[in-house]
Parts: sequence; structure tokens; C-alpha cells
Amino acid sequence: MKKQRRKHAAAFKARVAIEAIRGVKTISEIASEFEINPVMVGN
Repeated sequence: MKKQRRKHAAAFKARVAIEAIRGVKTISEIASEFEINPVMVGN
């Protein structure tokens, strides 16, 4: 059986994007904090 994909709300995506734009943390740190793949942070 396939694992169901998670659907992220626009507010969640905006929070991740703001963290990435700030540049204080690395992409890996942001990804682990929000429990997502680092590639998703870059996108």
C-alpha cells in the first residue's frame, strides 16, 4: 500500500519560504525543523 502524500497549507509554505529568504538557517536546518525534504525548501 502506498503512503499518502501530505498536503501543506499556503500558510505553512509561506512560513518555510520566509525562513529560507531570511538566510539565517541553512536549508537542511529549515527542512529538519519543519519535517520536510530539503529539496522542497529549495523549490
